[in-house]
Amino acid sequence: MNAVLFGGYTVLVAAAVVTSGFWWLPRRTAWSLAAALAGWFGWIGFLGGSGRMADPTVRPPALLFLAVPLTVFVGVLAWARLGQTLALAVPVPVLLGAQTFRVGVEWLLHRLWQEGLAPRMITWEGANFDVVIGLTAPLAAWVSTRGRGGARAALLWNVAGLAMLANVVLRAILTTPAVSLLEAEVPNLLPGLLPYTYLAGFLAPLALVLHTLAIRALLPRAR
Repeated sequence: MNAVLFGGYTVLVAAAVVTSGFWWLPRRTAWSLAAALAGWFGWIGFLGGSGRMADPTVRPPALLFLAVPLTVFVGVLAWARLGQTLALAVPVPVLLGAQTFRVGVEWLLHRLWQEGLAPRMITWEGANFDVVIGLTAPLAAWVSTRGRGGARAALLWNVAGLAMLANVVLRAILTTPAVSLLEAEVPNLLPGLLPYTYLAGFLAPLALVLHTLAIRALLPRAR
């Protein structure tokens, strides 16, 4: 049941991303985004379905085949013209408000912990406070419209969101069987199991992308 819920929620979020692209971006850019996302979903599915993500003996760790492309992509959004174009095309309140999807992710993580597939520390029962960002996203979206002071407050909210995201991502990596540097009651098995591979490959990176674009859009206003 949890797998069905997780898979359905992931598809719903992906559909919202693609729909937003066609709403706010030029048609050619939107089609490119949809094609790139479809290809990326296929790559994540291959890694998860092949068993490479679940095998702790694979060297280099298969998680790198997700982390390296995602790092390059986020770097492009943070520093290249493409990131600025996207940041200016989508309204800031939309970029901030979209972070509400993290509430659903945290609820699903809680269920997976109860099922024994994830350690307690990466849920809201433990050391993961990411749900706070999801719950306050609508407020941050409204605050961002309140002039330069609001833009500065929204920037601080984004920094807090990045810190909370880094906290849970680091804990999730360190508790995987391939790394196992952080002691937990159960190892984090999610990256190696479909459809949960999409947590590391799509949902967490989406939160990072939204923060990156929002910061690029808010910096000129805050100054």
